[in-house]
Amino acid sequence: MTQIPWTLKTFTLLLKTCIAEREIFRGKSLHALYLKSIVPPSTYIANHFILLYSKCGRLSTARHVFEQTPQPNVFSYNVIVAAYAKESQTRIAHQLFDTIPQPDIVSYNTLISAYADCGDTEPALRLFESMRDMGFDMDGFTLSGVITACGNDVGLIGQLHGFAVAGGFDSYVSVNNVLVTLYGRNGFLGEAKRVFYGMGEELRDEVSWNSMIVAYGQHREGAKALALFKEMIGRGFVVDMFTLASVLTAFTCLTDLVGGLQFHGKLIKTGFHQNSHVGSGLIDLYSKCGNGSMLNCKKVFEEIPWPDLVLWNTMISGYSQNEEFSEEALECFKQMQRVGYRPDDCSFVCVISACSNLSSPSQGRQVHALSIKSDIPSNRISVNNALIAMYSKCGNLWDARRLFDRMAEHNTVSLNSMIAAYAQHGLGMESLLLFEHMMEVNLAPTSITFISVLSACAHTGKVHEGKKYFNMMKEKFGIEPEAEHYSCMIDLFGRAGKLTDAEKLIETMPFNPGSIGWAALLGACRMHGDMELAVKAANQFLLLEPSNAAPYVMLANMYAKAGKWEDVATVRKLMRDRGVKKKPGCSWIEVKKRVHVFVAEDSSHPMIKQIHEYLEEMWRKMKQAGYVPDVRWALVKDDEAGKGEKEIRLGYHSEKLAVAFGLLSTKDGEPILVVKNLRICGDCHNAIKFISSISGREITVRDAHRFHSFKEGKCSCGDYW
Repeated sequence: MTQIPWTLKTFTLLLKTCIAEREIFRGKSLHALYLKSIVPPSTYIANHFILLYSKCGRLSTARHVFEQTPQPNVFSYNVIVAAYAKESQTRIAHQLFDTIPQPDIVSYNTLISAYADCGDTEPALRLFESMRDMGFDMDGFTLSGVITACGNDVGLIGQLHGFAVAGGFDSYVSVNNVLVTLYGRNGFLGEAKRVFYGMGEELRDEVSWNSMIVAYGQHREGAKALALFKEMIGRGFVVDMFTLASVLTAFTCLTDLVGGLQFHGKLIKTGFHQNSHVGSGLIDLYSKCGNGSMLNCKKVFEEIPWPDLVLWNTMISGYSQNEEFSEEALECFKQMQRVGYRPDDCSFVCVISACSNLSSPSQGRQVHALSIKSDIPSNRISVNNALIAMYSKCGNLWDARRLFDRMAEHNTVSLNSMIAAYAQHGLGMESLLLFEHMMEVNLAPTSITFISVLSACAHTGKVHEGKKYFNMMKEKFGIEPEAEHYSCMIDLFGRAGKLTDAEKLIETMPFNPGSIGWAALLGACRMHGDMELAVKAANQFLLLEPSNAAPYVMLANMYAKAGKWEDVATVRKLMRDRGVKKKPGCSWIEVKKRVHVFVAEDSSHPMIKQIHEYLEEMWRKMKQAGYVPDVRWALVKDDEAGKGEKEIRLGYHSEKLAVAFGLLSTKDGEPILVVKNLRICGDCHNAIKFISSISGREITVRDAHRFHSFKEGKCSCGDYW
């Protein structure tokens, strides 16, 4: 067998091929030959091995090779700094940077880029100032890195934009591209367009077009995004995986599933459907527009031979966005770790959201502990924001506030999460005080902020304050009210009994109120018994969503309480004829890390006999304390069931069964949390107040609208719900 003549040129060529193709096993074989001195040792070759191991995620091996290099040069340092920077280990990267004898512009750019990727603005700016003080000639990569590090600080981005123009750096395409990206991401579509169209034809590259397409998608301008994509094709630009993913974002924002399916077909023909980046766009499309069809998402995922961390995160996110698949989100998170991926901040945000959907305190605490033990910095603001929302949705407002207070810094999302938490728990005053604090510290509220603020006003009857904040949106902050904001105002007027004001607001809205607005009005009519207006609201609701069971059920319940059983029968027949099925009510509770689910008149639970016996005893004590069952909530005609039978049916509603099981299965004094998928029954709301007083327990019920915290015979909602 002829021995291969190992020349330096041949060896280097093979090594570069391994680096380009991430061929770790062949690369290790070459490293073994190198250590046997097949080729002369050199800093040049050692640098390439550092690069190989860092590109393949073998950070400790890359560091070992670096330390064994007899005379590391600035390139050696730059490669190992970049390796740690890529893994978001900026502290170690900076320590290594400080040991470089003579750092060059690449050294500075590498570390600035690392801080930019981690969203650490201050260290990036300090390095930038250091470069300027030392007289370094900066380039486009320097400034684009510093601008990226600014994240959502639009004021600072604007200042650096001005610096770029003054210094002639706006001729660098990388600088313009990052400006388009950040202006678009932070809500300044006009600025993004000015930068993009001001670049001129010769200065735009594929990244420029992709960035502008994404910016349009982020602002729900899907049609413009698709038009720009067609123009890009017409001008002969090369379409890559980033372009295709941007186009999928446009279909997603348009909720155009048909167009997305057709585009998916084209991707299959070109083979791009097996690309991780494109696959992430497809999964996002199907999870948001496919009527909860996670089966398509799973098929897309399974067709990709080498899924990366971003794809895993997108799959977890898809599951968590469709609440019925939250268990699958947790399993996907675990499977990702089994195959060797370390979760990043995005992974944690997605899986924490799934824990929120499940209202699983035990799962949430486990994920919180894992995030602390991981390489994610403990002060990563996005993870803490998700944890605040999770603890709140799991009924633990105290832990949510404690975490909020311990955060080193807050952003708009942090305040939004805490404001929403107070609003959901019926603590309107605390919610509004936090909003005032938000304005005092000059954190600009967003559209989402005002949804929480207006919701807090609606749930606490603060009509005057609600009108003030609604007007403030556009007058002070330039935020145009959307359907959700009008819905909150309709709910605010409706709950306060101002149905005429609610109807007038609907009639004067600048756009169709949509099903959300009519649903809010219908709920208010049910609360105050306005049958005539309820029929009008239900009919408008059904014109928009004929297959939605909510308006049928709400109208039937109103007729039943009014004793209009012929009208009840008419509504129910209409539901049957149209094939509309009522969503079955169920309640669940987590005890000892296991979730127990109950439905009305449930007999399947292994402890159902003890639960019934407990409820019968509690029923007797409640009546002695003054409880009177509200048989109207049984929704059964008198000739179909007597008063006694109606009371029995009321006694075995799902939330009562779950509460009874929770009290039986936990220690005295221990608070319990019950979750219901629908609005809590009026009789159950009254009954649980008595149960909380008799048992001496704090009982929290999270229904489809809000939290009800029952303690000593009272509810946190003040019976205003």
